[in-house]
Amino acid sequence: MIRLVVVDDQELIRAGLRALLARTEDIEVVGEAADGIAAVEQVRATTPDVVLMDIRMPGIDGIEATRRIAADPALSGVRVLVLTTFDTDEYVFDALRAGAAGFLLKDARPEELRQAVRSVSAGGALLAPAVTRRVVEAAVRGGRPPDPDAHPAVARLTDREREVLTLIGRGLDNREVAAQLVLSPATARTYVSRLLAKLHARDRAQLVVLAYDAGLVRPGE
Repeated sequence: MIRLVVVDDQELIRAGLRALLARTEDIEVVGEAADGIAAVEQVRATTPDVVLMDIRMPGIDGIEATRRIAADPALSGVRVLVLTTFDTDEYVFDALRAGAAGFLLKDARPEELRQAVRSVSAGGALLAPAVTRRVVEAAVRGGRPPDPDAHPAVARLTDREREVLTLIGRGLDNREVAAQLVLSPATARTYVSRLLAKLHARDRAQLVVLAYDAGLVRPGE
């Protein structure tokens, strides 16, 4: 059973998500919150597997709430899935940098929501290529330039590891990375695991952030 906390400042949205997921056999809503401070308190009290996190809320926003959850060693197993409209949220990249495992559109279909929760709970990252590019472009528009010096470990990667990291930063999954570099899927997975270890990244979403910070990924590529 996947234990879930729903965080959104709109009661109607929380009620809708709770009602939808209550009809899902393998997902249980164990808590909800209407602002960032309450979200962190609820997560600490229930230790869920996944948090559906809105970004714009009163008090501390979803980015800061995500940062506090990701920084708490007692919550290392909790995965944050950001809910966004993209048309109005300019800070999704900041949420990834804070520790979110991915993002989901608020108008996603019910089965997309269920699969997103399952994927993130299993350790995956929800980063579709087209949406990832939009997030990186939004980061640039928001005045967030790459900072290669912030992650010196990237400079110590092998050429092949840097190639793999670049493709991950563009939103490619393991199968697509393997095809692009003419590798077996198993070898691509090995490279991804090695990157996670070498760069001390929580998950694939953090590799996207690192690729951008290192200047390996640029808008339009």
